[in-house]
Amino acid sequence: MKNRWHSSVGKFQKTNLNADINVTPLVDVCLVLLIIFMVVTPMLQKGVAVNLPVTTQPEKTPDTEKQLQISVKADGSVYLGPNVIRKDEVESSLKEIYQHTPDREIAVKGDKLVKYGDVLDVLKACREVGFNDVGLIAQPKDSVSAGGAT
Repeated sequence: MKNRWHSSVGKFQKTNLNADINVTPLVDVCLVLLIIFMVVTPMLQKGVAVNLPVTTQPEKTPDTEKQLQISVKADGSVYLGPNVIRKDEVESSLKEIYQHTPDREIAVKGDKLVKYGDVLDVLKACREVGFNDVGLIAQPKDSVSAGGAT
């Protein structure tokens, strides 16, 4: 530590520099970041936001990197992951994906207001291409009654 001479009212007194780290601002920043991550993390979901149908005790499947999410929104638009595609391009797009990764899992998210036939068309395209592991995603009933979002 360096010594510094400090003069006050005509006297010289010797003071040492303080080399301690002030931890309070660091703790404040960490707490703010923690709160931000706690708020944002539940909002992160793969694919496109869809108002899912509600059911009691849906089968739980883990989100994996191999999983491809296909979303059918209320207006009938189809999303392959985050990208919108035309209805007539669904099968050709799935064929391309099947050629690269034939063992990929498919998760279909259909909006609860969409026509039943639109979701069936997507399921049929998945089966015709050759995907075997195709499932539908629903929202558990208890998360809706507890005030959970889609």
